[in-house]
Amino acid sequence: MKKIDCVKCKQQDSCCDFGAWVDLEEAKKILLLGLKGDFYHLERDKDFPSGYRVGTSYEDNGCSFLTPEGLCAIHKVDYSLKPAHCKEFPYEDKKLSPLASVLCPVLKSKRKTKKSKKS
Repeated sequence: MKKIDCVKCKQQDSCCDFGAWVDLEEAKKILLLGLKGDFYHLERDKDFPSGYRVGTSYEDNGCSFLTPEGLCAIHKVDYSLKPAHCKEFPYEDKKLSPLASVLCPVLKSKRKTKKSKKS
């Protein structure tokens, strides 16, 4: 498995550009924190413990819990409630997420380097 060092990333909020999927029960606990942010698109999904997932963004907008400073409002208040999807990114099921090459600046820069070497 490729290792990505997110601490070295100069754009750590870029992975929040499209939000995340969160288990419905996790979302209920996050809402109790009273943070600015909301959940959208309730959907059935058997891969989530409750059988339902909700998104943290509306359509193609960024995560609704991203602060103006580019920080996760959930992370700042209670890291244990930060969605698992967010904690694990850029990994998904112990391998690089398909969205990692689109959202992760570290991977984007590696792709550009490879392309320029081929030229």
